[in-house]
Amino acid sequence: MTEHAPRESTHRERTGTDVAGVPAEGTHSPGGASEHANAERILGTVGPAARHPGPTESRSASRLWWDADADDYLAEHGSMLGEREFLWCPERLRESEAGLLGEVSGRDVLEVGCGAAACSRWLASRGARPVGLDISGRMLSHAAAANARTGTDVALVQGSADMLPFAADSFDIACSAFGGVPFVADSEQVMREVARVLRPGGLWVFAVTHPVRWAFPDDPGPEGLTAVQSYFDRSPYVEIDATGRATYVEHHRTLGDYVSQITSSGFRLLELVEPEWPEDHTQVWGQWSPLRGRTLPGTAIFRCLLPERPESAPGR
Repeated sequence: MTEHAPRESTHRERTGTDVAGVPAEGTHSPGGASEHANAERILGTVGPAARHPGPTESRSASRLWWDADADDYLAEHGSMLGEREFLWCPERLRESEAGLLGEVSGRDVLEVGCGAAACSRWLASRGARPVGLDISGRMLSHAAAANARTGTDVALVQGSADMLPFAADSFDIACSAFGGVPFVADSEQVMREVARVLRPGGLWVFAVTHPVRWAFPDDPGPEGLTAVQSYFDRSPYVEIDATGRATYVEHHRTLGDYVSQITSSGFRLLELVEPEWPEDHTQVWGQWSPLRGRTLPGTAIFRCLLPERPESAPGR
Protein backbone atom coordinates (compact mmCIF):
# COMPACT_ATOMS: atom_id res chain seq x y z
CA MET A 1 0.00 0.00 0.00
CA THR A 2 1.36 3.36 -0.99
CA GLU A 3 2.10 5.67 1.89
CA HIS A 4 -0.41 8.25 0.68
CA ALA A 5 -3.56 6.84 2.20
CA PRO A 6 -6.09 9.56 3.04
CA ARG A 7 -5.85 11.01 6.51
CA GLU A 8 -7.32 9.06 9.34
CA SER A 9 -8.71 12.14 11.04
CA THR A 10 -12.40 12.71 10.34
CA HIS A 11 -13.05 14.34 7.02
CA ARG A 12 -16.63 14.45 8.20
CA GLU A 13 -15.56 17.31 10.50
CA ARG A 14 -16.65 19.61 7.68
CA THR A 15 -20.16 19.47 9.18
CA GLY A 16 -18.73 21.76 11.87
CA THR A 17 -18.16 24.70 9.50
CA ASP A 18 -20.34 27.76 9.47
CA VAL A 19 -22.03 29.17 6.38
CA ALA A 20 -19.13 31.50 5.63
CA GLY A 21 -16.69 28.60 5.45
CA VAL A 22 -14.88 29.58 8.65
CA PRO A 23 -14.29 26.78 11.17
CA ALA A 24 -16.94 26.78 13.86
CA GLU A 25 -15.52 27.16 17.35
CA GLY A 26 -14.62 23.88 18.97
CA THR A 27 -14.81 21.70 15.86
CA HIS A 28 -11.08 21.15 15.59
CA SER A 29 -8.26 21.09 18.07
CA PRO A 30 -4.78 21.29 16.51
CA GLY A 31 -2.15 20.00 18.89
CA GLY A 32 -4.71 17.86 20.71
CA ALA A 33 -5.39 14.16 20.46
CA SER A 34 -5.11 13.96 16.67
CA GLU A 35 -2.38 11.63 15.47
CA HIS A 36 -1.68 14.35 12.89
CA ALA A 37 -1.17 17.03 15.55
CA ASN A 38 2.47 17.59 14.64
CA ALA A 39 1.69 18.28 10.97
CA GLU A 40 -1.22 20.50 11.98
CA ARG A 41 1.09 22.45 14.27
CA ILE A 42 3.75 22.83 11.57
CA LEU A 43 1.16 24.06 9.06
CA GLY A 44 -0.79 26.20 11.51
CA THR A 45 -4.03 24.35 10.80
CA VAL A 46 -7.03 25.95 12.50
CA GLY A 47 -9.77 23.63 11.24
CA PRO A 48 -12.02 22.66 8.32
CA ALA A 49 -13.68 25.05 5.91
CA ALA A 50 -16.44 24.84 3.32
CA ARG A 51 -14.34 25.41 0.24
CA HIS A 52 -13.89 23.96 -3.25
CA PRO A 53 -10.15 24.23 -4.02
CA GLY A 54 -9.16 24.09 -7.66
CA PRO A 55 -6.24 22.16 -9.16
CA THR A 56 -3.48 24.56 -8.11
CA GLU A 57 -4.66 24.92 -4.52
CA SER A 58 -5.21 21.17 -4.18
CA ARG A 59 -1.67 20.46 -5.40
CA SER A 60 -0.25 23.02 -2.99
CA ALA A 61 -2.17 21.60 -0.04
CA SER A 62 -1.07 18.04 -0.81
CA ARG A 63 2.56 19.06 -1.08
CA LEU A 64 2.35 21.00 2.21
CA TRP A 65 0.53 18.22 4.05
CA TRP A 66 2.65 15.25 3.03
CA ASP A 67 5.90 17.15 3.54
CA ALA A 68 4.75 17.97 7.08
CA ASP A 69 3.26 14.57 7.93
CA ALA A 70 5.65 12.18 6.16
CA ASP A 71 7.92 11.47 9.14
CA ASP A 72 5.06 10.77 11.55
CA TYR A 73 3.05 8.80 9.00
CA LEU A 74 5.88 6.43 8.25
CA ALA A 75 6.80 6.09 11.93
CA GLU A 76 3.19 5.08 12.57
CA HIS A 77 2.58 2.79 9.60
CA GLY A 78 5.99 1.90 8.20
CA SER A 79 6.17 -1.50 9.89
CA MET A 80 2.94 -2.59 8.21
CA LEU A 81 3.88 -1.12 4.84
CA GLY A 82 7.37 -2.62 4.80
CA GLU A 83 10.26 -1.38 2.69
CA ARG A 84 9.84 -3.77 -0.24
CA GLU A 85 6.23 -4.87 -0.22
CA PHE A 86 3.20 -4.16 -2.41
CA LEU A 87 0.23 -3.75 -0.07
CA TRP A 88 -2.91 -2.57 -1.83
CA CYS A 89 -4.99 -1.62 1.18
CA PRO A 90 -5.53 -1.86 4.96
CA GLU A 91 -7.39 -5.14 4.33
CA ARG A 92 -3.87 -6.55 3.73
CA LEU A 93 -4.42 -7.50 0.09
CA ARG A 94 -0.95 -7.95 -1.42
CA GLU A 95 -0.04 -7.88 -5.09
CA SER A 96 1.94 -11.10 -4.59
CA GLU A 97 -1.41 -12.78 -3.87
CA ALA A 98 -3.83 -10.74 -5.98
CA GLY A 99 -1.83 -10.47 -9.21
CA LEU A 100 -3.84 -7.45 -10.35
CA LEU A 101 -0.92 -6.12 -12.42
CA GLY A 102 -0.25 -9.37 -14.22
CA GLU A 103 3.30 -10.20 -15.28
CA VAL A 104 5.56 -7.28 -14.35
CA SER A 105 9.01 -8.64 -15.26
CA GLY A 106 10.55 -6.58 -18.03
CA ARG A 107 7.75 -4.02 -17.89
CA ASP A 108 8.00 -0.26 -17.44
CA VAL A 109 5.77 0.57 -14.49
CA LEU A 110 4.68 3.96 -13.14
CA GLU A 111 3.63 4.17 -9.49
CA VAL A 112 1.44 7.26 -9.03
CA GLY A 113 1.72 8.75 -5.55
CA CYS A 114 4.47 6.39 -4.46
CA GLY A 115 5.19 7.85 -1.00
CA ALA A 116 8.27 6.02 0.29
CA ALA A 117 8.04 3.71 -2.76
CA ALA A 118 7.73 0.33 -1.06
CA CYS A 119 5.49 -0.85 -3.91
CA SER A 120 8.02 0.26 -6.52
CA ARG A 121 10.83 -1.59 -4.74
CA TRP A 122 8.69 -4.74 -4.70
CA LEU A 123 8.12 -4.31 -8.44
CA ALA A 124 11.86 -3.92 -9.01
CA SER A 125 12.47 -7.14 -7.06
CA ARG A 126 10.16 -8.88 -9.53
CA GLY A 127 12.10 -7.67 -12.57
CA ALA A 128 10.07 -4.59 -13.44
CA ARG A 129 11.50 -1.18 -14.30
CA PRO A 130 9.50 1.03 -11.92
CA VAL A 131 9.34 4.80 -11.65
CA GLY A 132 7.92 6.25 -8.44
CA LEU A 133 6.18 9.62 -8.72
CA ASP A 134 5.13 11.70 -5.74
CA ILE A 135 4.23 15.33 -5.07
CA SER A 136 6.03 15.38 -1.70
CA GLY A 137 9.75 15.98 -1.59
CA ARG A 138 9.87 14.71 1.99
CA MET A 139 8.23 11.43 1.03
CA LEU A 140 10.69 11.06 -1.83
CA SER A 141 13.59 11.63 0.57
CA HIS A 142 12.28 8.67 2.60
CA ALA A 143 12.01 6.69 -0.63
CA ALA A 144 15.61 7.47 -1.57
CA ALA A 145 16.82 6.45 1.89
CA ALA A 146 14.91 3.16 1.68
CA ASN A 147 16.35 2.55 -1.79
CA ALA A 148 19.82 2.86 -0.28
CA ARG A 149 19.01 0.62 2.69
CA THR A 150 17.61 -2.14 0.49
CA GLY A 151 20.07 -1.75 -2.37
CA THR A 152 17.18 -1.22 -4.80
CA ASP A 153 17.47 1.10 -7.79
CA VAL A 154 14.10 2.80 -8.24
CA ALA A 155 13.82 6.03 -10.23
CA LEU A 156 12.04 8.74 -8.23
CA VAL A 157 10.33 11.78 -9.76
CA GLN A 158 8.55 14.67 -8.07
CA GLY A 159 5.29 15.65 -9.73
CA SER A 160 1.52 15.69 -9.50
CA ALA A 161 -0.83 12.91 -10.60
CA ASP A 162 -2.80 15.28 -12.81
CA MET A 163 0.31 16.66 -14.56
CA LEU A 164 2.51 13.66 -15.27
CA PRO A 165 6.01 14.76 -16.40
CA PHE A 166 6.47 11.92 -18.89
CA ALA A 167 6.25 11.49 -22.65
CA ALA A 168 3.36 9.66 -24.27
CA ASP A 169 3.60 5.86 -24.49
CA SER A 170 6.26 5.62 -21.77
CA PHE A 171 4.86 2.80 -19.59
CA ASP A 172 3.29 -0.64 -19.84
CA ILE A 173 1.57 -0.49 -16.45
CA ALA A 174 0.48 2.27 -14.07
CA CYS A 175 -0.59 1.66 -10.49
CA SER A 176 -1.59 3.61 -7.42
CA ALA A 177 -2.33 2.18 -3.97
CA PHE A 178 -4.13 5.09 -2.28
CA GLY A 179 -1.81 7.58 -3.98
CA GLY A 180 -2.73 10.80 -5.74
CA VAL A 181 -6.26 10.18 -7.02
CA PRO A 182 -8.30 11.44 -4.02
CA PHE A 183 -6.14 14.54 -3.58
CA VAL A 184 -6.50 16.20 -6.98
CA ALA A 185 -9.35 18.54 -7.92
CA ASP A 186 -9.97 16.78 -11.24
CA SER A 187 -9.50 13.02 -11.03
CA GLU A 188 -10.65 12.60 -14.63
CA GLN A 189 -7.53 14.55 -15.61
CA VAL A 190 -5.50 11.89 -13.77
CA MET A 191 -7.20 9.21 -15.89
CA ARG A 192 -6.44 11.14 -19.08
CA GLU A 193 -2.82 11.67 -18.08
CA VAL A 194 -2.35 8.00 -17.25
CA ALA A 195 -3.94 7.05 -20.59
CA ARG A 196 -1.51 9.38 -22.33
CA VAL A 197 1.64 7.92 -20.78
CA LEU A 198 0.54 4.28 -21.11
CA ARG A 199 1.27 2.23 -24.20
CA PRO A 200 -1.69 0.61 -25.98
CA GLY A 201 -2.69 -2.54 -24.15
CA GLY A 202 -1.43 -1.12 -20.86
CA LEU A 203 -3.00 -1.65 -17.44
CA TRP A 204 -4.05 1.04 -14.97
CA VAL A 205 -4.87 -0.26 -11.49
CA PHE A 206 -5.65 2.10 -8.63
CA ALA A 207 -7.01 1.77 -5.11
CA VAL A 208 -8.94 4.40 -3.18
CA THR A 209 -10.96 4.55 0.00
CA HIS A 210 -14.30 3.00 -0.92
CA PRO A 211 -16.59 5.91 -1.83
CA VAL A 212 -19.43 4.63 0.37
CA ARG A 213 -17.27 5.46 3.41
CA TRP A 214 -17.81 9.17 2.67
CA ALA A 215 -21.27 8.94 4.21
CA PHE A 216 -19.89 7.64 7.53
CA PRO A 217 -17.70 9.22 10.23
CA ASP A 218 -14.04 8.19 10.13
CA ASP A 219 -14.42 6.26 13.36
CA PRO A 220 -13.20 2.65 13.74
CA GLY A 221 -15.79 2.03 16.48
CA PRO A 222 -19.58 1.70 16.53
CA GLU A 223 -20.14 5.36 15.64
CA GLY A 224 -18.47 4.66 12.31
CA LEU A 225 -21.35 2.39 11.33
CA THR A 226 -24.02 5.10 11.17
CA ALA A 227 -24.30 7.27 8.07
CA VAL A 228 -24.27 10.98 8.90
CA GLN A 229 -24.37 12.61 5.46
CA SER A 230 -25.19 11.96 1.85
CA TYR A 231 -23.00 9.65 -0.21
CA PHE A 232 -23.86 11.95 -3.12
CA ASP A 233 -22.46 15.07 -1.43
CA ARG A 234 -19.31 15.66 -3.45
CA SER A 235 -18.07 18.61 -1.40
CA PRO A 236 -14.37 18.11 -0.64
CA TYR A 237 -12.93 18.00 2.84
CA VAL A 238 -10.63 21.00 3.32
CA GLU A 239 -8.53 22.22 6.22
CA ILE A 240 -7.06 25.73 6.35
CA ASP A 241 -4.60 27.83 8.32
CA ALA A 242 -5.34 31.21 9.91
CA THR A 243 -4.80 33.00 6.58
CA GLY A 244 -7.30 30.79 4.77
CA ARG A 245 -4.62 28.79 2.94
CA ALA A 246 -5.62 25.16 2.36
CA THR A 247 -3.35 22.80 4.27
CA TYR A 248 -5.17 19.55 3.49
CA VAL A 249 -7.62 18.67 0.71
CA GLU A 250 -9.38 15.39 0.00
CA HIS A 251 -11.93 15.08 -2.81
CA HIS A 252 -14.88 12.69 -3.00
CA ARG A 253 -16.24 10.85 -6.03
CA THR A 254 -18.93 8.19 -6.17
CA LEU A 255 -18.38 4.77 -7.72
CA GLY A 256 -20.35 5.98 -10.73
CA ASP A 257 -18.12 9.04 -11.05
CA TYR A 258 -15.00 6.86 -11.18
CA VAL A 259 -16.50 4.49 -13.75
CA SER A 260 -17.54 7.42 -15.94
CA GLN A 261 -14.08 9.02 -15.69
CA ILE A 262 -12.36 5.73 -16.50
CA THR A 263 -14.41 5.02 -19.61
CA SER A 264 -14.46 8.60 -20.91
CA SER A 265 -10.65 8.63 -20.75
CA GLY A 266 -10.42 5.67 -23.12
CA PHE A 267 -10.06 2.82 -20.62
CA ARG A 268 -12.13 -0.31 -20.35
CA LEU A 269 -12.97 -1.27 -16.78
CA LEU A 270 -11.96 -4.91 -16.35
CA GLU A 271 -12.71 -5.41 -12.69
CA LEU A 272 -13.80 -3.63 -9.53
CA VAL A 273 -12.29 -5.31 -6.47
CA GLU A 274 -13.75 -4.72 -3.00
CA PRO A 275 -11.43 -6.57 -0.60
CA GLU A 276 -13.11 -8.22 2.36
CA TRP A 277 -11.72 -7.94 5.86
CA PRO A 278 -9.73 -11.10 6.76
CA GLU A 279 -11.04 -13.07 9.71
CA ASP A 280 -7.61 -13.12 11.38
CA HIS A 281 -6.92 -9.38 10.85
CA THR A 282 -7.17 -7.62 14.23
CA GLN A 283 -5.17 -4.47 13.50
CA VAL A 284 -6.81 -1.03 13.47
CA TRP A 285 -5.55 1.47 10.91
CA GLY A 286 -7.20 4.85 11.41
CA GLN A 287 -10.81 4.43 10.31
CA TRP A 288 -10.22 0.80 9.22
CA SER A 289 -11.02 -1.82 11.86
CA PRO A 290 -12.32 -5.38 12.15
CA LEU A 291 -15.71 -4.02 13.31
CA ARG A 292 -16.20 -1.79 10.28
CA GLY A 293 -14.49 -4.18 7.88
CA ARG A 294 -17.02 -6.91 8.59
CA THR A 295 -19.87 -4.53 7.71
CA LEU A 296 -18.71 -1.87 5.25
CA PRO A 297 -16.37 -2.02 2.26
CA GLY A 298 -13.26 0.01 3.00
CA THR A 299 -11.35 -0.09 -0.29
CA ALA A 300 -12.25 -0.01 -3.98
CA ILE A 301 -9.65 -1.16 -6.53
CA PHE A 302 -10.26 -0.38 -10.20
CA ARG A 303 -8.50 -2.53 -12.81
CA CYS A 304 -8.54 -0.85 -16.20
CA LEU A 305 -7.23 -1.68 -19.68
CA LEU A 306 -6.13 0.82 -22.32
CA PRO A 307 -7.22 -0.91 -25.57
CA GLU A 308 -4.88 -1.41 -28.48
CA ARG A 309 -5.18 1.30 -31.10
CA PRO A 310 -7.11 0.22 -34.19
CA GLU A 311 -5.09 -0.35 -37.33
CA SER A 312 -5.20 2.54 -39.80
CA ALA A 313 -7.42 1.95 -42.80
CA PRO A 314 -5.63 1.11 -46.10
CA GLY A 315 -4.40 4.16 -47.94
CA ARG A 316 -4.44 6.37 -44.88
